[in-house]
Amino acid sequence: MAKIIVTGGVPLRGEVRVSGAKNAVLPILCATLLADAPVEIGNVPHLHDVLTTIKLLEGLGAAVEHDVAGARVVVDPRAVHSHVAPYELVRTMRASVLVLGPLLARFGAAEVSLPGGCAIGARPVDLHIKALEALGAEISVEHGFIRARAERLRGGHVVFETISVGATENVLMAATLAEGTTLIDNAAREPEIVDLAECLIAMGADIRGAGTSRIEVRGVAKLRGARHAVIADRIETGTFLVAAAMTGGRVTATAARPDTLGAVLDRLRQAGAGVEIAADRITVDMEGRRPRAVDIVTSPHPGFPTDMQAQFMALDCVADGTATIDETIFENRFMHVNELMRLGADIAIDGPRATVRGVARLSGAPVMATDLRASASLILAGLMAEGETTIDRIYHLDRGYEHIERKLSGLGARIRRVG
Repeated sequence: MAKIIVTGGVPLRGEVRVSGAKNAVLPILCATLLADAPVEIGNVPHLHDVLTTIKLLEGLGAAVEHDVAGARVVVDPRAVHSHVAPYELVRTMRASVLVLGPLLARFGAAEVSLPGGCAIGARPVDLHIKALEALGAEISVEHGFIRARAERLRGGHVVFETISVGATENVLMAATLAEGTTLIDNAAREPEIVDLAECLIAMGADIRGAGTSRIEVRGVAKLRGARHAVIADRIETGTFLVAAAMTGGRVTATAARPDTLGAVLDRLRQAGAGVEIAADRITVDMEGRRPRAVDIVTSPHPGFPTDMQAQFMALDCVADGTATIDETIFENRFMHVNELMRLGADIAIDGPRATVRGVARLSGAPVMATDLRASASLILAGLMAEGETTIDRIYHLDRGYEHIERKLSGLGARIRRVG
């Protein structure tokens, strides 16, 4: 099984190009099912989750052309002949549930296996189901499948009890072909929602308010083919910038979207880093200093993203001072704590709060990745540890980071993949 070995002690310096966003490209790939002609998607990262989604689309009957070198995918949904998303594909990736809304809206039926993915919390599908039922769908859950039917969806009023990115995306896609107008209240406001809406609009959808808590969708009779380039990955960007701050280096992220990273950049400034922004470039310069401890409370966008919590915990492990980290989104998202402590971190857990006391140095050790963002935090900690840190179960990493060891090596990190 592949592992990553990191030898710490090198300040990162240089430029790194940001890939397309994992959390944007997956729903956009699912949205291609709504079209009546091919859809071309650009800036597609080469990730395991992207490959899984392509297999899922092909299993439904879509013709898919994947140009890895050109970071481009063309999906022709006209040959789709199945509305069943099987367990063997869905079990590895929770985002697979996002085919539910498009299949239901386009073909009047969908059967989607209950999803799998990272074990960081329950993330129930109830919100998806209730939202689609508000559009007139008849849905049952039996034998491990969500089974949905609707001759044609009708516009309705969806009010989410709690904010859900995935459920917002599912009902947003479904509503584009519903008869009448749909209002989505307490909608997720993440940049990836806006990116999905912009792709759907390019396909002919009538959507207003994406990026706010109320989205209005006026249903249309059909969606057409289109071209769309995926937004830059704000989590990958943040990960490299945190690595720069932790190691006392200077890193510029190019092809980035600074406007999507407000809360992350604010915390980097609080940690003592210099932050420079110019168009699609973000530079973080710690000028050889040790970062200051930074308190974190995760919350839906525009708050601090839960997907950056583990990386900032790694920073706090080596920072000057003591920080508290409150995880309000996922109940199991402190599984990386025990692994960080194997490297010498001083962390105490009390329910959803972690208290991190910065230490002068970490020491390399064998550790095991427990989920996607935990994998990144262990690499970051390894960059600061004396000796070698060996990270096992890195298949999590390949779900969401494109060639992370190659990109970090380009910044001077001593990192390699083995096995």
